Amino acid sequence: QVQLVESGGGLVQAGGSLRLSCAASGSIFRVNTMGWYRQAPGKQRELVALITSSGRIDYADAVKDRFTISRDNAKNTVDLQMNSLKPEDTAVYYCNAKKATPGFIQDYWGHGTQVTVSS
Repeated sequence: QVQLVESGGGLVQAGGSLRLSCAASGSIFRVNTMGWYRQAPGKQRELVALITSSGRIDYADAVKDRFTISRDNAKNTVDLQMNSLKPEDTAVYYCNAKKATPGFIQDYWGHGTQVTVSS
């Protein structure tokens, strides 16, 4: 099992910044990709950003040039710096870890942290 604990959500005005952090623990061997997803009320969970252990990064188009994902492999943490926040960024943000197991990729999730951007 992999445990993920998020921190750093909150309420911010449009144009402001927040930084989310996620710490992984437990059976983290073969966890290659970590990142963030979000889910707004009434919508499906969607990808925000992912980063592999080698540093390859993918961003959703909606957050490119505003959000920056980073990872500390030694500390098993992944952070998301969110700048120029918009009201449409309001959502519960979930930390995600993808662990390679024989035949498939196992997803692990944190409990989520609320980000609210006021207009």
